[in-house]
Amino acid sequence: MEVYFEAANELFITSGLSDLFKINTVLFGCPLPGYLVMLCVALVLLYLAIGRGFEPLLLVPIAFGALLVNLPLSGIVEEGGFLRYLYFGAEYEIYPLIIFLGIGALTDFSPLLANPVTFLLGAAAQLGVFVAFIWANSWGFSIKEAASIGIIGGADGPTSIYLTMKLRQAQILPAIAVAAYSYMSLVPLIQPPIIRLLTTKADRTISMAQLRPVSVRERILFPIICTIVSGLVLPACVPLIGMLMFGNLLRECGVTERLSQSAQNEILNITTVFLGLAVGSTMGAEQFLREDTIKIIILGLVAFMFSTAGGVLFGQLMKVLSGGRINPMIGSAGVSAVPMAARVVQRVAQSENPGNYLLMHAMGPNVAGVIGTAVAAGVLLTLLSK
Repeated sequence: MEVYFEAANELFITSGLSDLFKINTVLFGCPLPGYLVMLCVALVLLYLAIGRGFEPLLLVPIAFGALLVNLPLSGIVEEGGFLRYLYFGAEYEIYPLIIFLGIGALTDFSPLLANPVTFLLGAAAQLGVFVAFIWANSWGFSIKEAASIGIIGGADGPTSIYLTMKLRQAQILPAIAVAAYSYMSLVPLIQPPIIRLLTTKADRTISMAQLRPVSVRERILFPIICTIVSGLVLPACVPLIGMLMFGNLLRECGVTERLSQSAQNEILNITTVFLGLAVGSTMGAEQFLREDTIKIIILGLVAFMFSTAGGVLFGQLMKVLSGGRINPMIGSAGVSAVPMAARVVQRVAQSENPGNYLLMHAMGPNVAGVIGTAVAAGVLLTLLSK
C-alpha cells in the first residue's frame, strides 16, 4: 500500500496541480497564484469572444493561447515547445504583415478615391496615438513602450503588434494586443457617446451627396502610386503599406482572382490563428499580471477616445469649410476598425434620420484610417529605431 501512496504522491508532484496554487506573482503588493488567475483571465476572454462576440476571430485564439501557456509544467512555450516555434512569426513581424496582405485584398478603396478629402479625416483620427504616446511617456513608460501603447489609438491590432515587436518591446505585447483588439470590438459602445457629445442634432442629420463612380484604372493605379509615394516619403512604413497595397492590387487588377481569394480567405484565416496563439503564448502569469498591464489598458482607452474625438472635430472643421455639405460624424470612422466604425456612423445617422445613408461616405475615412495608422507607425519607427 505504501508503494501506491508513493506513486500517487509522485504523480501529484509532477502534475500541474502541484503548481497551480503556488504564489508566483505579486500585483499591487498582493501575492497571487498567477497560473490560476491567468486561467480565469483566459476563460473570461473566451466568454467575451464567444458569448458576447468581441473580436472572436482573434480573441478566441489569443485566449486559448493564454490558457495553454498557463497550464503549469506543460513546456509548450519553452524551447522545443510548439508555441515557442509559433511565436517566431510574431517575434519577427511576419504574421502582422501577412494579415495586412489579407486586409488589402478585402478592402475597397473606392469611397476614398471618390472623395479624396476624407484622407484628412483618417489623418486627424490619429490624434489619440500621439496623445497616449506623450501621456504614457510621462507616466513612467520608456519612449519606445509609449510608442507601442500610443498606436492602440489607431484601432488596428496588426499594426500595434508590428510596431511593438519592431521596437523590441515584447514584454508589453500581451497587454498591447488585448487592449487593441478589445477596444476594436467595443467600437459600437465607445464611439456613439463621443459622437453625440461633439455634434449637434442638426449635424447628425446632414445628408451627403452620392459619391461619384470610380473607374477600374483609378482602382488599379491607387495601390501602385500609394506604395511608391509612401515608400519614398517614409521608408519605414513600406512593409505595412506595401503589403496592404499589394493585397489590394491583387483584388483590383482583375487577373489574379485566385490569389486575391486566397489572400482574403485561406492565408488570412491561417495567419490569424497563428498570430492569436502566438500572442496568447506571451500571456504567462509573470508577464501579464503586472501593474503596467492595468496602465496600458487605461492608456489604450484614452488613445481610442482621443482618436475618435480628433476625427469628429476635424469633421466639424470640414463641415464649415464645405458649407455644410460634410457630416462631421464621418470623421469618427477615421480609426482603422474597418468596417465597424463606418457602421457605427450609419447607425447613429439613421437614429436621427432614418433616410440618411452615410455608410459609403464613412468608409472613405475608415479605409484612410488603415493607411493613416500605418503611416503613424512608420513615423514612430523612423524617430525611435535609431
